[in-house]
Amino acid sequence: MLNWFRRQKYSDPAVVDTNQLSKDLLASLMVMAWFVEAKDPYTGGHLWRVSRYANLLARAGLLPEADVARITLGGFLHDLGKVAVPDAVLGKSGKLSDDEFAIIRTHPEAGGRLLAGHPLGHLVRPAVELHHERPDGKGYPYGLTAAMIPTDAAIVSICDAFDAMTSLRPYRQPLPLEKVLAILRQETGTQFNSFWCARFIDLAEQGAFTDILGHTDDGIPLHTCPHCGPTVVRQRHHHAGDVLACNLCHSEMRLVEQQGQLAVVATGKKAPADLQQPQADKVLIKNIIEASLAQIPITQLVRLSDASAV
Repeated sequence: MLNWFRRQKYSDPAVVDTNQLSKDLLASLMVMAWFVEAKDPYTGGHLWRVSRYANLLARAGLLPEADVARITLGGFLHDLGKVAVPDAVLGKSGKLSDDEFAIIRTHPEAGGRLLAGHPLGHLVRPAVELHHERPDGKGYPYGLTAAMIPTDAAIVSICDAFDAMTSLRPYRQPLPLEKVLAILRQETGTQFNSFWCARFIDLAEQGAFTDILGHTDDGIPLHTCPHCGPTVVRQRHHHAGDVLACNLCHSEMRLVEQQGQLAVVATGKKAPADLQQPQADKVLIKNIIEASLAQIPITQLVRLSDASAV
């Protein structure tokens, strides 16, 4: 998994570049999480959006920069455990059965197990393993109550739920912002941490999320398939004339420039097989990692004694 970036050799522990090694280790996790997201055509950009919401919310709570950086990473990686959920369950368009929902509920604990032996797992494990816990004790996997839920998980929980409600789903259109905020107010103190939920609502009412809603990266909105809705993901390296695919129906889409903005038009053909396969957004992942690691003290990263064992 460490071959995603140009691999650096770490044969001599005395000259290990801990920062580069940390980037490689995080990349291995983030690429895995990205491919999990790509298996669900309705969640394009979900990890980036949750990460961005979490970043802004942590800053609004005046947390130290190292905490903000760690929570930003946790927001991107929160659904890592869904790699253990069967595709048939993860991508089901209809209502889940009780058994299928029980399988979905295993993903936070599965994520925790995946991180248990990872040198940087401690940075993001609270967000990954506990983001479905609730202050009223009705969450999962452990039924923790308010005082037991770490800040990272409390923040990511709100951001995850907000993005789910404001995004397209097979059974509904995105909910209007005001309706979502009303739900957050109603669930404050029960499903969501009161302090962080209040800060989140304040940010939303101030318009802080305008450039994140419906986007997959800074300045890059989800594009709309004429058959399926906003399901076409564009990466930063794409330009006018490039061909993309709808994540849902796999129709071929061509990027065109319209009034100075990029848009997609259907070509009337099925996308080639290679475009139907997910391609990790390497630039986006690299940018998140570098921005976050620049704020996290080296003492919180992988120990040099661990590096020789990688």
